[in-house]
Amino acid sequence: MTTKRTPSIPEQRTTSAFLTIEEAAEFMSMSCITIRRHIGQGSIPAYKCGKRLIRIRREDLEAAMKRIPTTGQ
Repeated sequence: MTTKRTPSIPEQRTTSAFLTIEEAAEFMSMSCITIRRHIGQGSIPAYKCGKRLIRIRREDLEAAMKRIPTTGQ
């Protein structure tokens, strides 16, 4: 019986400007499907490298996060 292990982002990849969908999902604590959904909706820009490779800029992921306003005070 084998267990599926989620690979972590290698140290050298954390400094890269572009991330794979899997790395972006881990960075944002989301599933790959959710990242793909955001790309499809246009809220996260993505870049196609070749026929199938999709890459996402780290800055675009950080910009896609929105602060939730607090109430009161």
